[in-house]
Amino acid sequence: MDRAPGWSIRLKLTLSYAGLVMLAGSLLIAVAWVFALRWLPKHDDPNAVIRAHPGSIVVMTGPTRSQLMTGFAPAAAVALVFLLLLGLIGGWLLAGRMLAPLTRITDAARRATSGSLSHRVSLEGKQDEFRDLADSFDAMLARLESHVAEQQRFAANASHELRTPLAITQTLLDAARNDEGRDTVQLIDRLRVVNTRAIDLTEALLMLSRANQGTFQRGEVDLSLVAEEAAEIMLPLAEKKGVLVETAGEMATAVGSQALLQQLGTNLVHNAIVHNLPGRGRVWVRTAVSPEGVELSVENTGEVLTAESVSTLTEPFQRGTERIYGDQAGVGLGLAIVKSIAVAHGGSVALTPRTAGGLCVTVRLPAAPHAVLVPH
Repeated sequence: MDRAPGWSIRLKLTLSYAGLVMLAGSLLIAVAWVFALRWLPKHDDPNAVIRAHPGSIVVMTGPTRSQLMTGFAPAAAVALVFLLLLGLIGGWLLAGRMLAPLTRITDAARRATSGSLSHRVSLEGKQDEFRDLADSFDAMLARLESHVAEQQRFAANASHELRTPLAITQTLLDAARNDEGRDTVQLIDRLRVVNTRAIDLTEALLMLSRANQGTFQRGEVDLSLVAEEAAEIMLPLAEKKGVLVETAGEMATAVGSQALLQQLGTNLVHNAIVHNLPGRGRVWVRTAVSPEGVELSVENTGEVLTAESVSTLTEPFQRGTERIYGDQAGVGLGLAIVKSIAVAHGGSVALTPRTAGGLCVTVRLPAAPHAVLVPH
């Protein structure tokens, strides 16, 4: 934004300091002048008297008011000039010292505006208002740097994932054009599978974007009903995979979007079914209420996972290398969407590998205001 040039904060503070010094000095001189003149006669009368108290008379033999004004006025003027210079010089130096941290913060802000988010203010010294501002600014830069890096990785991964089905489609079409006797039914089936994957990926990206924006209507949502509906939706897939899904728990009411929280529950159950032991897998879906809020946990059997691989599963397009895949493996955004939805609702997601194999995902959300919290 273009602004008209004005005085700097340092100059304004300097003038303010000098003005206060001049005002204090003038008041002090005025007070001394008034109280000194009370006791002096107006004219050169050696026998002049004044009354200090009722009934008492003091004979003044010292200088008169005119003599004092002649000697005091030049000294007072010199003192005021000295105070003005002291206020200006001292105020300029003091303002510069006080505003030095602000200069460093401004420099960091300019660097951030030019695209350099790695620079930090790192203001030394004890805690005060400027250091609070600098620490907050550094924390903001760290979050921005992390967010930008995450968005860049996400854009690169999304481009790669979207390019794959498009490249496959192009290959199939080229092969069909070069081979006139090719089975068109088989070609159409393969194109349909590739197109379905591209559509699923696009819908997942839109869902992730919607969750990250946090612009949705909020209402009371019972997570126990979310769990039951998610298990019912995923029942055909569970039967196909030979996985048993069990739901249990108490009423756990959160505040948020019914559609997004239902998507969260469905993604968790889908992930637990797909990455499981085919033909003998188990999935446990539970809800609970605690003093910290409400919880929805989905636990499943499966291959043994390491803590390192589990820590990356909520990143977009990350899949555990030792996990079981199939035709319902998804696009690598299931748990990323779960995390984004939870964070958008003020909650968190915890992933814990099971010792016997598999994974336990626990989503914690703030409880509705009227929810009864029962400590475990």
